[in-house]
Amino acid sequence: MVTEEQVRQALRRVMDPEIGKPIEDIGMLRGIEVEGGTVRVDVLITIEGCPLKDRITSDVTNAVAPLDGVANVDVHLSPMSQEQREALVHQLRGGSPAAPQPSKINFPESTSIIAVASGKGGVGKSSVTVNLACALAAEGYRVGILDADVWGFSVPRMIGVTGKPVGFDDMILPLEAHGVKVISMGFFVPEETPVIWRGPMLHKAIEQFLGDVYWGDLDFLLCDLPPGTGDVAISLASFLPGAAMLVVTTPQEAARKVAERAGKMAERTNLRPIGVIENMSYYVCPHCGERDEIFGSGGGKEAAETLGVPLMAQVPLMPALRAGGDVGRPVVVTDPDTPASVALREAATAVVRATRSRVGKPLTLLAGPGGAAH
Repeated sequence: MVTEEQVRQALRRVMDPEIGKPIEDIGMLRGIEVEGGTVRVDVLITIEGCPLKDRITSDVTNAVAPLDGVANVDVHLSPMSQEQREALVHQLRGGSPAAPQPSKINFPESTSIIAVASGKGGVGKSSVTVNLACALAAEGYRVGILDADVWGFSVPRMIGVTGKPVGFDDMILPLEAHGVKVISMGFFVPEETPVIWRGPMLHKAIEQFLGDVYWGDLDFLLCDLPPGTGDVAISLASFLPGAAMLVVTTPQEAARKVAERAGKMAERTNLRPIGVIENMSYYVCPHCGERDEIFGSGGGKEAAETLGVPLMAQVPLMPALRAGGDVGRPVVVTDPDTPASVALREAATAVVRATRSRVGKPLTLLAGPGGAAH
């Protein structure tokens, strides 16, 4: 007959799909009962309507059923009490006191935070962000995307994730796709609904996305900024001084000039430019193979030289890159050997190289106006 200890060891492989930690480590494994060939596993879920309870049931069953002597697995789910949820939040926040807490923004020292910026819209910044994140995740890194483009959110559609994040006790659990954790205003309002907010509300939204979302132990957090150098970029810089900035541009002169302004903003807001990615660099005719520089040439290189950073990649204009973003299937995932995918994967390698010197070093975090630094 299977023993309780054998069942417990098998369940060590079962992770909570939202939090990403073993269910036993975060107090979700309530009990195990073995009666003959029947094993009953009691699991606590964060809230009554947990959208992933079927997956938890399936994962527990799949972990226990193969054990010798197990004929039946009975998984019983029950919601946590208020005290249990508070204990879980306390644990996930690193055991820090619940109050007073001037700022909840507290990333591990090993997390590299990268603001992905562009001077103007339409240069493919969000597409680059999504594909970079997926390329990093494919290499085994723990990655998250904060869609900070509150007005023009597009990351959920591009990465192919839908639904509403689960929230409990002032903590929000991000959704996930292709191994990348994602939070976006698009999860909270219908896609066609305009978000008409001014500076203070935008500032608060960014603070909540950084502080109230349980990101876990990330290697990289990519922050997809709105175009320009407005409120959102300034707020992000105030919360995360010392974070890196990656500038996306196209080859044309107009885009380069504006991209340079976005890069130079970093010097005034304590962000650290690490590189430039030139998107839509050229187009290769699928029939004759001729290369056509539709938007000109040299813009990315000139921007990089002006900012004193490397040109990390020149990404060609490809229908597959656009099509993948429309249906939530990033091209680096679906077709990693296309020229665009190769360029984006090279950019991901360059990002790792550029941020490696920061790994293990503390990143100053500020609470913002009215809060205390910590």
